[in-house]
This record gives sequence, C-alpha cells and structure tokens, in this order.
Amino acid sequence: MTKAVNMLSILWLLNTGKRMTAKQLAEELEINIRTVYRYIDALCASGVPIISDAGHNGGYSLLHEFTKAPLFFDVDEQKALIHAASFASEAGYPFSEVLNGAVAKLKKYTNQEQLDYINRHITGFDVIQPPVNSELESLLQEIEESVAEGLTQLMEYQKGNESTPQPRSIDPYGLIYWKGNWYVIAYCHLRREIRSFRVNRIVSLSRTGIEFDRPTDFSARSFFLNGLLPDLDQPEHLISIQIEGHAHALDDLCQHWLFGHALIRRSENHAHFRIDEQSINSYVPYYLLPYGRAIKILEPLFLKEKMVTVTSELVKHYQNF
Repeated sequence: MTKAVNMLSILWLLNTGKRMTAKQLAEELEINIRTVYRYIDALCASGVPIISDAGHNGGYSLLHEFTKAPLFFDVDEQKALIHAASFASEAGYPFSEVLNGAVAKLKKYTNQEQLDYINRHITGFDVIQPPVNSELESLLQEIEESVAEGLTQLMEYQKGNESTPQPRSIDPYGLIYWKGNWYVIAYCHLRREIRSFRVNRIVSLSRTGIEFDRPTDFSARSFFLNGLLPDLDQPEHLISIQIEGHAHALDDLCQHWLFGHALIRRSENHAHFRIDEQSINSYVPYYLLPYGRAIKILEPLFLKEKMVTVTSELVKHYQNF
C-alpha cells in the first residue's frame, strides 16, 4: 500500500479507541516497525494529536476530541455509506472495484461493536436493479474523467433510428443516471448545442487532445430534467389532461415522474394534469396504456384518439402473428 494509505490506516486503527503499540500496528499493516515510527512522526508533524504512553501497557492512542473530527464516521454514517454503496453498485457505478475496497476498509478499521451493528443493519438490505452492461464500465470511467478534467472526446454514436454510427465531437459536462440508463450531457460540436446522449449507444470513445471550459454554474441534472418535465412557468404551452378512475390507479399514476410533476389538482377519483403537446403525442399514451379500464381520459379529445390509434396498432400487430 502507498504511504498515504498506510498513514490513513493507522488513523483508522487508533480511532477504534484502543491503545496500540508500534509492533501491533506493524503486524496489522504488514510493514516494518521502523516505518510505523516514521508514519507516526509524520502524522504528529501534520497536527494529528497522537498520544504516546510508555510502560508495560503503553502504546499509541488518539486524543479523545480528535476522534470526533469530521474525518471519522460514526456508526450510523458508516451504515448509510454501505447502504449507499449497494445502490451505486446495482446502478452500474463505474468505480465499483474501488468502492468495494473502500467499504472493505471501512469495515476493517472499525471496532467490533460497530462492526456487529453494521452487519445487523445490512443483513436483509438489498437493491434490485435491471441487469447492468458491464462493458459500459470503461466508457463511464473515461467520461467521468473527461467531465472532471475538461477533455473533448470524439465518439461514434449509434442513434436508434440510424443504421450506422456517426462521429460526434463532444465536450462532456456531466453524467446522469436515469431509470436504469446512463446519459452524458455534453456540448455537441456537430449540432452546436448541449444535448444528452445514451452511454449504451456510444460505440467508441477517444480523446482529441483538446481541452474545454465547462460553463459556469451549469447543472447537468437541471438540463436533463428540463428536457423531460413540463415547464409550469409557461402554462400557455401546456394542455389540460383530465383523468378519472379508481383511486389506487390514480395514486400510482400521480407517483410517475412525469405526471407527478404535472399534477394540478387531485380528488379521490379525479386528477387534473397540464403537460406539453409533444409529450402527449410521444410518451403519454404509452404511460397510460397499462392502466387499462382502471382509468378514463375525459380530455383532451386528441389524447383519447391517440389512445385508440395506439391500441388498434397493437391489436393489428398481434393479429399478424
């Protein structure tokens, strides 16, 4: 392990509250005892209050007040970090190997009482996500580094309606994980505007050697959501949707990411939404289709007609088998 890792490991070991000798630290970290002395001196020189007690029961320990410093996590914070790691791993987090190493280190350098507490709270805690394509890991790592370092990338991108991938030069501004997929928000030099690209449609990615400056205060999250959600600040561009139905169906519908943001008014058997026309034509019929006869669209008329078209095409599709 590197010097920095070993020094941090010494801090974690002393943070358990036990007094440890240089020999015990050397055996735990599998390093030379003289190396332990050098690391202890370096930590003390950097301001870490390490107490050295001589004698038969002597050893090194941390000043009690220092163990409360923000560098260290209490048992609930450790539990929360391990739970969060479960979500990240299932989502296809591109640095899962490093993440697992951090979790293992967190468990290793905690005391037995805290470890027992953590193990009790992670037993039975599971996260289930759709299967993640492991081949995306290297792409995500490269994009994340490009975002952080401001590196322009040349990519081959396969759009859903194109037969062959097309070259695109992009300045990556951020990575977004949304509903089981990763997206890169980037300035597209071809279209000369900021766009979102599905990472699993990137065929290849290579650096150009060009650097860029990310726009000040740009939020990839806000950009992405603004492209999905209706702009409630411009109600003149939104269309009223009136739906009645069973309460449980409307409860479920109002928790949907689109309808939840577009909800204007709700009663037990009625819901009023305002959504833009493009979304109504493109997405809304397919979101409503699974509810079947549990809901009824009252308005607008063209949405009802769109539902008829979608269901009729579905019937024809299966009749042709």
